[in-house]
This record gives sequence, C-alpha cells and structure tokens, in this order.
Amino acid sequence: MKKDALIRAVSSKDLEHESLKDFDRYQETRIVKRKNPDGSFVYLIDEFIDDWDSKRKTEVVDELKRCLLSGGFVAGAFLEGSLVGFASIENGFFGIDNQYLEMTLMHVSRELRGFSIGRRLFDLCCQAAKNRGAKKLYISSHPSLETQSFYEAMGCIPASEINEEALAREPLDIQLEFILC
Repeated sequence: MKKDALIRAVSSKDLEHESLKDFDRYQETRIVKRKNPDGSFVYLIDEFIDDWDSKRKTEVVDELKRCLLSGGFVAGAFLEGSLVGFASIENGFFGIDNQYLEMTLMHVSRELRGFSIGRRLFDLCCQAAKNRGAKKLYISSHPSLETQSFYEAMGCIPASEINEEALAREPLDIQLEFILC
C-alpha cells in the first residue's frame, strides 16, 4: 500500500457518518507519562487499549463537523479517497494574552503511523493557527509514551498556562504547547 497521503483542509462535505468506517484507532499503551505534584514528570507502567467502535467513530465525525461549523479548522489525510488521519483546531482564543488556540484531536489510522502523516497534519494545523493570529498551539495530549514522543519530536513543551477546561475533560492528559512564531 502506498503511504503517501494527501494532506489538506477538510470541508464539511468530507465528513459523512461513515467517513471513519475503515479508520483503525487501535493503540496499545504500556507506559504513560504522569505529572507529579511538584511539576516534574515521570514515566509509569499503565497498560490499557484504546480502540474505537463504530459508535465512537460517528461521534468523532460529529466532533469534527462541530469544529468546522463553529469556525475551527480540520486537517485531513486522505489515501485512496479515505480519511486516514485528521487533526482539529478549535476557534476560541484563550490564555492571559489570548495567544492560544487548542488542537483537540490528532489521530492517524494505525496501519499508517510512522509515515510522517502526523507530522504533516501537525504542520498544517500550526500554519492554520498562525494564520488566525495564534502565538501558541495548546494540546491536551494522550499520556502514552508513543504520543508523548511524537509531540516532543514536534517541539512541544509543557504548557506555561493550563486550560482548566481541557484538563477537566481529560485529567490524565499531559498539557502541552507549541510556540508558533
């Protein structure tokens, strides 16, 4: 299978309830990053599996549609007409200086991980956030070692301000930022 996906902005026409029918979200996690009360980080063994069923895939399509309808941005990776990766930027600035936009979703189908699709989606989202006037991208990131390694490779660092709403949604996530300038 050719792994060179087309990366582009997604429109609502790209998002049907079956858009993620063949998307494989499966992720087996063995090691996670956790934040200590003193602010330091540690890696711990915590084994679990994330695997979306068809109901969850439909919910994610609805989340992407909602993002677009509210003025946000969605990047998509398409291979042979199928949506095989996506990332979304919400349309609400926050932070002391309103410098952040939040990346709420970033996923690549399991069989296509490791082919720079995530990097290309991330880059397109960064450009879109920068074009909208953001100075930083905020990411409430899955705590798995693999996900943390990806964001570290992108240049993300621990967030200097914490979005309490994002933290409340996923209290075990690691709060990161990426400086866009």
